[in-house]
Amino acid sequence: DPHPITKDLPILKNERAISRSVRNLVQTIPGERFFNPIIGSDVRRLLFDFIDVGTATAIEDEILTTISNFEPRVNNVSVQVDARPDENNFNVTVFFDIIGQSLPTQNFSFLLESTR
Repeated sequence: DPHPITKDLPILKNERAISRSVRNLVQTIPGERFFNPIIGSDVRRLLFDFIDVGTATAIEDEILTTISNFEPRVNNVSVQVDARPDENNFNVTVFFDIIGQSLPTQNFSFLLESTR
């Protein structure tokens, strides 16, 4: 949220900046960033496959590969992907530790669903 008086946007620092970076990597489609088209994950492409354990494993592998390739500030990355075929989506939770800081394990969750 912008500052109430100056209307400036706050600067993300430390763990918030790294957490936001990890989230952006996972949710960015390759080719979406103009000057670095290889950054991102192909998770959205996998949403048009069957919603089953095999696709959930492929999504997990894609997220792990993306984070290990493009975010050197984190380690101990684990991903939990729950296929929910009745709702036609996947519930994804990403866990990671920030290197060099004694913080508890960070995580974020989001839903992956195909849009028509």
